[in-house]
Amino acid sequence: MEPASPDRADPLGLVIGGGGARAAYQVGALRYLARRFPDLRIPIITGVSAGAISAALLASHHGSFKQAVDELVSLWQNLRVEDVFRVDAPSLAWSGARWVFQLLSGGRGRGVRVKGLVDTSPLHDYLSETLHAVDGELTGVQYNLAKGRLQAVALSTSSYTTGQSMTWIQGCDLQEWERPQRRSRKTVLTVDHVMASCALPLVFPAVKIGDAWYGDGGIRLAAPLSPALHLGAERILAISTRYDRDQVEADRPSVLGYPPPAQVMGSIMNAVFLDLIDQDALRLERLNRLLERLPEEEREGLRTIKLFILRPSVDLGRLANEFEPQLPKTFRFLMRGLGTKQTESPDFLSLLLFQPDYLTRLIEIGEADAEARSEEIDAFIINDQSQGAASLVQPHGQHR
Repeated sequence: MEPASPDRADPLGLVIGGGGARAAYQVGALRYLARRFPDLRIPIITGVSAGAISAALLASHHGSFKQAVDELVSLWQNLRVEDVFRVDAPSLAWSGARWVFQLLSGGRGRGVRVKGLVDTSPLHDYLSETLHAVDGELTGVQYNLAKGRLQAVALSTSSYTTGQSMTWIQGCDLQEWERPQRRSRKTVLTVDHVMASCALPLVFPAVKIGDAWYGDGGIRLAAPLSPALHLGAERILAISTRYDRDQVEADRPSVLGYPPPAQVMGSIMNAVFLDLIDQDALRLERLNRLLERLPEEEREGLRTIKLFILRPSVDLGRLANEFEPQLPKTFRFLMRGLGTKQTESPDFLSLLLFQPDYLTRLIEIGEADAEARSEEIDAFIINDQSQGAASLVQPHGQHR
């Protein structure tokens, strides 16, 4: 079976969600897709949180889809904790001291406010180099738009200034949209937009864009599929980093006794960044079924959407336990102080585990999971016309 022509009447949208270091799993899935369809054109790309890094590279790369994914794999495989935030003992100690001072100050004093638990300036430098930014601008995006290889790209952030979800869009003939507590704005994308989208709350400092401060886009993005839909996608490939536990696994305790901070933070992060894509997919499936029952003239401009979701076959949080000993000594000590060794599924640690060995393992799993569903992917990419609006979403508990 030959790969599909890149030009289709039903534009393909790629939705890359969050998950911190677990986003390397998505890169593995893309590596399989690039092997199977090396010249695939994805005209609509959206990213949020750590997925914004991958989305930005794919949207700005000058080469073929395979060449872009090869560079993306290299980016993630070579990423280290030190490339994301400073982990030297003096930096971590100074950051901790400032937090203690701010807590004990009672809000008084005119000192510099704490902006995050860690200093992410290394990540800004790393992305500026790997994304080939010019004065911060992702110039490759405009290049691909001008060449007609890209239709639109979107990076989502959360405004700490207004409390709204803000999606930054760049593309051809775009219309901004506004919904309750979420809106879009046309812009020229920069490294700062990427940094803001992946700024984990409290852990990474917020980023100032214009007159407002922005953080991780997953916080308020209640409908993660929405940006791709607004930009015109009629087929959506979404790659999640959420492992879908069966009932037995879900009922098994991850920790005995009172949960340590790492367990509580991991549960919060999962709820904020990983669960919403499944809820949005359920809404989309229901809407598709309703629309299929209506004549075309009664749909009021709404259209059915083809959806394919790929998710991990293994628990990426539990897997983090195997790679924790290789973390930098000071950072590992602090993580253990939060209780990462007291839980069988250190989800919070997995968000920050930017270790080459862990990231490489996630890439391998993502590629294997995509290959295991190769027939479904072929049907979705090549022959999905015969499937109508049927969503290729695995039912709960049937992720293997």
